[in-house]
Amino acid sequence: MNPKINKTVMNKIAVIGAGSWGTALAKLLADKGENVWLWGHRPEHIEQIQRDHENNRYLPGFLLPDTLKLEKKLEAAVRDADCLIMVVPSHGFRQVFSNLFPFLKTGARLVSAVKGIETGSRQTMTELMVEEAGSRADDFSFGVLSGPSFAKEVADHQPTAVTVAFADIDAARAVQYLFATDYFRAYASTDVIGLEVSGAMKNVIAIAAGISDGLGFGLNTRAALITRGLAEITRMGVAMGARPFTFSGLGGLGDLVLTCTGNLSRNRTVGLKLGKGKKLATALSEMTMVAEGVKTTKSCYNLAHSLKVEMPILEQTYQILYEDKECMQAVRELFQRDLKEELDETLA
Repeated sequence: MNPKINKTVMNKIAVIGAGSWGTALAKLLADKGENVWLWGHRPEHIEQIQRDHENNRYLPGFLLPDTLKLEKKLEAAVRDADCLIMVVPSHGFRQVFSNLFPFLKTGARLVSAVKGIETGSRQTMTELMVEEAGSRADDFSFGVLSGPSFAKEVADHQPTAVTVAFADIDAARAVQYLFATDYFRAYASTDVIGLEVSGAMKNVIAIAAGISDGLGFGLNTRAALITRGLAEITRMGVAMGARPFTFSGLGGLGDLVLTCTGNLSRNRTVGLKLGKGKKLATALSEMTMVAEGVKTTKSCYNLAHSLKVEMPILEQTYQILYEDKECMQAVRELFQRDLKEELDETLA
């Protein structure tokens, strides 16, 4: 292990959100020997996990270690935690965080593992946490964990690499070390906003990629969507103060490729159903887990307009989801746009 990594001891880690990703992260840390508490918003779900040592609803087939502590009370889960990992959907993030915030230990590292942007405020999850912390914001470190990481494969101990970003590199290194195992590798960064924009927007592009697959288009089309989608993500991120390099890294290109091509991608699955002619309500009703990209499309659409950033794939995806636009019409309009040079997207 690199001696420069901050091996800060964390005596208690609270994982908030017992969906597939929250459970996978809690399992990873508990398997490593950390003192981990997992909270979920439905008591009966937590009771099932506690009884069966398995998350039958969101991560079936993976036995959870006896050392993982299941908790139904939010206060008990987070009290005295040195590290808080938030893994609840973006639309419920603010309420859950505001409810638990009074019980947080001063000095705790607060990590968002959520890939979304709040619809009303158009804030990222770390921005939301800072706002909710108010006058106490300086008492905590706020960061994000993101990258190409399907929960099922992490639970299966398949080699995975992600990025952890905090404004303070020492905090990033501490969390980097916390998650490091012989199959899960974390890289440290200080570009929090870049990692969050990448994580949110890649879900939107994944819906578009799924639509393309559902329409019967091939690899040419998918490759074009990924490449031009990355250009749009980069434009938005740079407009928000992110560093261009972040978008070619694990949390940018890496996560984008995974989500646009992987069969485990919820957002690609939504797009696939839309491309095959299903309405959005029907597509969502057929899914157990949350596809963050649906709500994030609206958030990013409004954010892009407020920033005056041109994002044609985002625009067409929004119109398909929220204005019932025909998928083929959206494709035609994308290809009928004025022809342009392919520029350095950090300057465009």
